[in-house]
Amino acid sequence: MKPPPRLTRKWPQGLLVALCVMLTGCKSQRRDGAVSIEFTHVPPAAQGGGARGDAEMADTIAGRVHGSHPGERIVIYAHSGPWWIQPDPDHPFVSIQSDSTWSTPTHFGLEYAALLVEPGYHPPFTLDLTPTPGGPVATIAIVKGSGPPTFAPIKPLKFSGYDWAVRTVASNRGGSENLYDPDNAWTDANGALHLRITHRSGLWYCAQLTLVRSLGYGTYIFRVRDVSHLESAAVFSMYTFDEWHGDQYYREMDVELSRWGDATNPNNAQYSIQPFYVPGNVYQFKAPAGPLTYTMRWKSGSVAFTTTRSARAGTAGTVVAEHEFTVGVPTPGQEKVKLQVYLVASDKYPLREGNEVIIDKFEYLP
Repeated sequence: MKPPPRLTRKWPQGLLVALCVMLTGCKSQRRDGAVSIEFTHVPPAAQGGGARGDAEMADTIAGRVHGSHPGERIVIYAHSGPWWIQPDPDHPFVSIQSDSTWSTPTHFGLEYAALLVEPGYHPPFTLDLTPTPGGPVATIAIVKGSGPPTFAPIKPLKFSGYDWAVRTVASNRGGSENLYDPDNAWTDANGALHLRITHRSGLWYCAQLTLVRSLGYGTYIFRVRDVSHLESAAVFSMYTFDEWHGDQYYREMDVELSRWGDATNPNNAQYSIQPFYVPGNVYQFKAPAGPLTYTMRWKSGSVAFTTTRSARAGTAGTVVAEHEFTVGVPTPGQEKVKLQVYLVASDKYPLREGNEVIIDKFEYLP
C-alpha cells in the first residue's frame, strides 16, 4: 500500500546525508588546516513560522568562515520545532565573499545553524535532528538566538472543557508548506469544534488546534461528524506531537482521514505511528460516511486504535476498523494532542472548494 506523501519531514538526518553522498558522489576534501564558522550577527531567539514563514518575523544572520575551500558555501537552518532551511527552499545557499564573510536573511528560530558545505551538496528542506558535520558537510556552528526567547502568537480556544491554542503561523505538515488562519477554528453554540480550509487572495488557509498540556498514557476519544465530503487533497488529522523531540520521532501517533491527493484511492483513513516508512507502522482502511468515533488507547508498549459508528447514548457502536501497534510505540514526554485540517499537493486532483470538519467532542480517560 502506498504511504501518504509526507516524506520531507520524516527522513532521518543520517539517511539523508547518506543519500546525498550516494547520489552526488561528493566526498569530503582533506583539510590541511582548521576550518571553523563564527557568527557576527545573530537574530533574536523567537519561534518562527517555517522556511517561508512571516515576513515580519525575519532578520539577517551573518558571520565569517575560516579555512574554507573554493566552491564551498554556507547553508543556514533555523530551529523552530524542526530545523528549517533559510531563507527558503528555493534559495538554500549563501555565498562566501572574498573577505570570508557571509550573510543572509533568515526567519526566526530559537537556535541557528550554519553549515559549510561542499559543491554538489543537496540540503533537505527540514531536519528532525540537530545537524552534524560529516560527508559533504565540512563543519557546523550552532548558536542560540539573541535575547530571551519569544513565541508565535496564538489564539486561545475552549473546547470540550480543555484549553487549546489555535495556530497562526505556517507549517510544513504534509510535505509542503501550509498557511493557517486562526479564524478557521471556532466552537459553535452547542460546543462543537469547526475546522475549515478557506481560500483567500489566491491562497489556501488551514486550521490547527493544539491542547495546551500533555496528557500521557490513557484513552483519547474523538467524536467526529461525517467527513466523507472531504476532497482528496484535504487532510483531517487527530494526533499527538512533541515539538521538541525529533529524536523520538516527535512522539507522533495519528488518526488521519484523507485520500492523500488521489481520488482513486479506495482507502480514506489510516492509523499510524512514526516513522511512517517503517513496515507495519501504517494501517489503512475505509471510513464510511456518517458520524464516527475514533479512539486511541495508549499504554506502555502499545497503542490501540478503534473506529466505530456513533450510536445512541448507552449503546455500543459498530466497529468499523481497529488495529494495535506494539513495536516502536513512544513513551510519554511533552507530546500534546493536535487537531488539524490541511492540504497536500496534488497536480491531478488539486483542492477546488473550501473544506470543513466538525468535531462534536473530545474526551480523555486516564
